[in-house]
Amino acid sequence: MIFSSRLIEQAVQAFSKLPGIGKKSALRMVLHVMKMKKEEVDDFLQAIQQVRNDTKICKQCFNISDNEVCTICNNSVRKKSQLCIVESIRDVIAIESTQQYNGLYHVLGGVLSPLDGIGPEQLHISNLLERIQSEGTEEIIMALSPTIEGDTTVYYLSKMLQGTSVKITTIARGIAFGGELEYADEVTLARSISKRLPIDNYVSIQNES
Repeated sequence: MIFSSRLIEQAVQAFSKLPGIGKKSALRMVLHVMKMKKEEVDDFLQAIQQVRNDTKICKQCFNISDNEVCTICNNSVRKKSQLCIVESIRDVIAIESTQQYNGLYHVLGGVLSPLDGIGPEQLHISNLLERIQSEGTEEIIMALSPTIEGDTTVYYLSKMLQGTSVKITTIARGIAFGGELEYADEVTLARSISKRLPIDNYVSIQNES
């Protein structure tokens, strides 16, 4: 792609660093920005700077937050006895979009993947145990993507929690194996949450398949 302006070329290179954005899409964005009013561009840049510099990680659930504790953890209406275990912040957004869950979350920050060097120490697992003990958790919902790594993590956590009084469930398999939770449509994801299974049933299904 040949540019008549070095500034446009630099801007295209900057936009194309975003995930899923190729050079052509980046060029369309740059040309659109050029048509925007100066005030709109200033607001756009300010929003990017603030999200990069001012956002925090919630010290309780590890969700993204504007403050030390996120709005979900601070919401007195949420069901404190339920804790939904997810892989990433994007999964929180996906589940919240279904409006079918009213408990709290715990973001692991990934899933177990020994081949990639990701073990329990690299995830927020020790913090999970602390929360269960201090917050009086009654039910844990495993809402991890149905992949080999996700299933391995579910199995590890369920074994770790054996002997506790916490009820452990997992979302129903409305989502195809190998799929990513964040890409599931809202109806399928909502049905998977509402029809969640006890973890023992889930393990039995996995052993049979």
